[in-house]
Amino acid sequence: MFVTILKKLYLRDLANLRTEIELYQNEQKLWHTEGEITNSAGNLCLHLVGNLNTYIGGVLGNTGYVRNRPLEFSARNVPRNELLKSIDNTIDMVATTLDQLSDEILAQEYPQIVAEGKVSTGYFLSHLSSHLMYHLGQINYHRRLLDKDQH
Repeated sequence: MFVTILKKLYLRDLANLRTEIELYQNEQKLWHTEGEITNSAGNLCLHLVGNLNTYIGGVLGNTGYVRNRPLEFSARNVPRNELLKSIDNTIDMVATTLDQLSDEILAQEYPQIVAEGKVSTGYFLSHLSSHLMYHLGQINYHRRLLDKDQH
């Protein structure tokens, strides 16, 4: 049952990420940073895609994904359509991988040591979902601040 809940949350929030990226009125604003705001919406999107493809796809789904975390924060001006395609691919990967899991697997130890140390797969998937929601909120706020000047 918990796998079903997690899948629903991930798919909801990844769909919301897609919507947020689509809603930027000016595509260049996806990459805007200012002052102490050093992560653009585009970079946060790349980071979320890289994070989920690493810890869900690579570790649990055996997709072979190889992460380039520094590039997630240094890339600039990736076209919006490429960001959207990467979100779509991540949605497919998350759905496929979570469909292979069971509540019994969620109770088992996550296959990699993470910052928190040894944790259950269910705990770590919950953590990743919270991480997704946190950055999704940042992207939403970033977009609304920048788009207010467009009206």
